[in-house]
Amino acid sequence: DVQLVESGGGSVQAGGSLRLSCTAAGYTYYRRCLGWFRQAPGKEREGVATIDRFGFMAYAGSVRGRFTLSRDNAKNTLYLQMNSLKPEDTAMYYCAAEARRCLLADQWTYWGQGTQVTVS
Repeated sequence: DVQLVESGGGSVQAGGSLRLSCTAAGYTYYRRCLGWFRQAPGKEREGVATIDRFGFMAYAGSVRGRFTLSRDNAKNTLYLQMNSLKPEDTAMYYCAAEARRCLLADQWTYWGQGTQVTVS
């Protein structure tokens, strides 16, 4: 049974930083397709960033240059470093694993429960 668990969310002032983590149980991150998504109240879920099995990373335009994805295979942990946060980054952030083409628009198989990020 695969479980993804996010942590690291919180409240921060605009311009601040947070680092989100996503650890997995029953699943190894080595050479896997992983991603971060977010959903703000009243809005559709949107993709934030992906890392494919070769380590290639892709970012949504709204976060490019501010957010950085990384993966620690030894710790089986995915990170999202978020800098220069804006109020519009406020959302529940979810990590996800396994998508056929590893694109944000794909259907993803495994999802975490989410961690809240609030920027004021």
